[in-house]
Amino acid sequence: MIDGREVAPSAAHKDMYLNQQGEFDNRLSLDGALAAAIPGVPAALDHLNKKYGRLTLKQTLAPAIRYAKQGFEVTEHFQRLASFRLEALNASADSQAIFLSSSSNNQVPALGSMIIQTDLAKTLERIAQQGRDGFYQGQVAQKLVDGVQKSGGIWTLEDLKNYQIKERSPITTTYKGYNVTSAALPSSGGIVLSSILNQLEQLPLSSSAPVQRQHLIIEAMRRAYFDRSQYLGDDDFISVPTARLTSKAYAKKLISNIDPHSATVNNLQPANITSKGEDTTHFSIIDKEGNRVSATLSINYPFGSGFIAEGTGVLLNDEMDDFSALAGSANAYGLIGNTANAIAANKRPLSSMSPTFIENDHHLMIIGTPGGSRIITMVLLGILGFIEGDNAEDIVSQPRFHHQHSPNKVQFESVGFSAKEREQLKQYGHEIDLLNRQYGNMQVIIKNKPANQISAASDPRGEGFSDVR
Repeated sequence: MIDGREVAPSAAHKDMYLNQQGEFDNRLSLDGALAAAIPGVPAALDHLNKKYGRLTLKQTLAPAIRYAKQGFEVTEHFQRLASFRLEALNASADSQAIFLSSSSNNQVPALGSMIIQTDLAKTLERIAQQGRDGFYQGQVAQKLVDGVQKSGGIWTLEDLKNYQIKERSPITTTYKGYNVTSAALPSSGGIVLSSILNQLEQLPLSSSAPVQRQHLIIEAMRRAYFDRSQYLGDDDFISVPTARLTSKAYAKKLISNIDPHSATVNNLQPANITSKGEDTTHFSIIDKEGNRVSATLSINYPFGSGFIAEGTGVLLNDEMDDFSALAGSANAYGLIGNTANAIAANKRPLSSMSPTFIENDHHLMIIGTPGGSRIITMVLLGILGFIEGDNAEDIVSQPRFHHQHSPNKVQFESVGFSAKEREQLKQYGHEIDLLNRQYGNMQVIIKNKPANQISAASDPRGEGFSDVR
């Protein structure tokens, strides 16, 4: 696994987002330059190119440079997210100029308007020519640091120069004869996914009625997400009991107090989920030689921090919100964190990204999705559908539900679940949160190994597409 996760600046500290009363001020970790961690994607692209690629970086970045120069059309999806982040975008002069309409008092641009990013094209061209040095050193680095510091951020040139990607061993488990490979820390995806699958393997899913099956899946989600809040963080900084959390024996203990007909009572106070994780992107790829990639990358909130350092075109992330700024407090996705994921200099924040392979001798699935805290449960439901024989189109289209321990609610998509199902779950003791929309943008590839046949599908909820050739 290539870890190009963002890193806290060297001046970061655990109290940096607390107000004078010692309370967490989440606007500081979401909006503006102080919310941005040191980016890792440019370094990851350079590393991929040098160690694994056959094409030059100039060739692989050419489409992105073309889109930046020529622009892309504003869609309803763009309008909705820009409207949601309008205040943050207006707070940054460069973001305002690029993403908003000057002719309509810096409001959301009209459908079909072109978003052209000339400065971003120049930055990408520097990376194409110079590799990582085109971003982490030289003119671009200086502009980034000057812009961030001028706007209250804490980046330094040394922070950029010192950024390093890491190659890590992925998390692996088995489920009903399939091998599962997923993301390691600082992503929680692999550990949480393994925990849920290990629990479900020992529960009577196949013999349960549909609603009871949902109940058992919800209870497994609940337990794995609780462990996420208690134990997980950057294991370069803390000791994480990964082997125990991903073991079948530990999963057996977790399910020992599941009541097959009653919801478990949570002890944590509920928190609000305020975002959908819509500035995350996922690619699932396989080539004619069988080389495969499952890649998830993110700037966190819609439009990240909303901030662009002058002259760079680079929309900065707000990944610092993925840390636990105050033990027991929730981030933008309602995820509760503790000291394991506390802010520290040069530390990587915990994420939920879950690029995953699942395979046996006959079939392979490459899967992943954006979706904030819901990423893991989306991938989980995709895996369960795959094992039951669903095709790629069915997997990306299936209705979704989610539980993350806190808040103590089961979130259901707005379509796909009957009122009778929801009422039965209420009788089990589950509190139902019926969302007003669908979520996610899953990308799936399935390979039939004996027939050497490939099928692929892109989530109808999003704007992606599949291409088999």
